[in-house]
Amino acid sequence: MNEQLPVIREVDRGTAKLMPDIDRDRAWLLTVDGAPQSYVDLDAPTHLEFEYARRLGHVVDCAADEGAPLDVLHLGGGALTLPRYVAETRPGSRQDVVEADRGLLALVAEQLPLPAGSGIELHGADARAWVEAAPADSVDLLIGDVFGGSRVPAHLTSVEYARAAERVLRPGGIYAANLADGAPFAFLRSQLVTFAVVFTELALIAEPSVLRGRRFGNALLLASQTPIDTALLARRTSADAFPARLEHGPSLTRFIGDARVVRDADAVASPEPPDGAFSIG
Repeated sequence: MNEQLPVIREVDRGTAKLMPDIDRDRAWLLTVDGAPQSYVDLDAPTHLEFEYARRLGHVVDCAADEGAPLDVLHLGGGALTLPRYVAETRPGSRQDVVEADRGLLALVAEQLPLPAGSGIELHGADARAWVEAAPADSVDLLIGDVFGGSRVPAHLTSVEYARAAERVLRPGGIYAANLADGAPFAFLRSQLVTFAVVFTELALIAEPSVLRGRRFGNALLLASQTPIDTALLARRTSADAFPARLEHGPSLTRFIGDARVVRDADAVASPEPPDGAFSIG
């Protein structure tokens, strides 16, 4: 049984808590101001507890041949759950993690240190600024998991940002973003139509209850300039303990409907989740 004590620290953007999992010796839940950010098991980096993290893991698994190294840019750090997963499943990968909250980055690096030779570099910086300054055609996978509290910042939702992200990706590269919304999906639909301006291929992964508008929840947006293996991803996500549905093609076009493209001038953050949607004690 885990006898480690919780760690509570004020970081740049709130109060961070690292709470040990009593059932797993070196597993931790990270929250900021009560909102869950990450779950990580230092002894089992391939264990992805959160549903959206498992779906991102499927994207990693399908992005190249099994075990082949990838160059990955992570926007948003959390407890570095997905970078650890990539390092374990794809040895030799080069990964950059960009996190604006330097206090949080320092806490995680101190309390949940990365293994030697992980190939993961940590950077305290704004995600949009980093993407705009990054070399063109430099990454195979760009993962956006940036939340200010429980909301995606406005400057990471516009067509100008989408163009910057596309520039950084290599041909065949994939952009994957963790978003959150609920019916009538004004934010999520706007993000899909915005990225459709820049990318030729789109897909959306979410739990059926979220897509039916029964609850507020996470949705994964995927974008690429080349076809995404939607059949393989659909099989993997539907086989999860909490199955998800993948939408693409005509069904995704119907979902988008008459949504309008977001530009920097009118961009807004994603909606505030309803009470109890994500928060824990």
